[in-house]
Amino acid sequence: MQYYILASGSKGNCAIVKTANSCIMIDCGCSKKYLEEALAKINLVLADIDAVVLTHQHSDHIRSINMFQKFAIYCPFELKDRRGEILVTPYQGFIINDITIFPLALSHDAEETVGYIFSDEKTKLVFVTDTGYVSERNINYMKDADYYVIESNHDISMLMATNRPHYLKARIMSDYGHLCNDDCGEILCQCVSEKTKEIVLAHISAEANTPDLAFSTVVEQLSLINFPVNKTLVKALGQYEIYKGGTE
Repeated sequence: MQYYILASGSKGNCAIVKTANSCIMIDCGCSKKYLEEALAKINLVLADIDAVVLTHQHSDHIRSINMFQKFAIYCPFELKDRRGEILVTPYQGFIINDITIFPLALSHDAEETVGYIFSDEKTKLVFVTDTGYVSERNINYMKDADYYVIESNHDISMLMATNRPHYLKARIMSDYGHLCNDDCGEILCQCVSEKTKEIVLAHISAEANTPDLAFSTVVEQLSLINFPVNKTLVKALGQYEIYKGGTE
């Protein structure tokens, strides 16, 4: 299983999960021009996509949904001005070709928000962003994955120092907002195992965080459980940084 992060952050989100027989897009929150250019950089075109799975209905995750009118779209909510989406239900898995997909109920200020666990016969990938907290139930499902793509959205001190209004700061830090760096690290400490090969820190705020700070905070947390970070790739991504992970 291979995965690609094409964009991650408040300006747009998109990722790809790819196996020998499947190519699945996670969210499509970037412009058509950017998506086509990003796909070309990883040697894909739109026609290669077998299905689109959506996490929630905020615009930075579904901005270009009209590009995919003829595609199978799996999502936890009904799409406006479109018919034929396949509704997914948290904790009820489904299969696309050779990939089993298991939705997790997340806590975010959208009508329905999910994360996903992708697995085939050999590999488990956890994809969790846009959530104010992660429940014990979800942590039990997220344990022992080969790959993690997880939100490390903000540093609390940096967030409080921004000029954002108080209500927005409170929303971001709430159970319906986003994970801070410390919470991300604590969650990973409960999930990672000797199987874990890569960790990608995603949806990093451009104003209330930096990739370096997210990385150092999470690595410090992981060191407390003696997790061998030097043997595992921990990558903190910028908004439009394209990243390839997994194995052929």
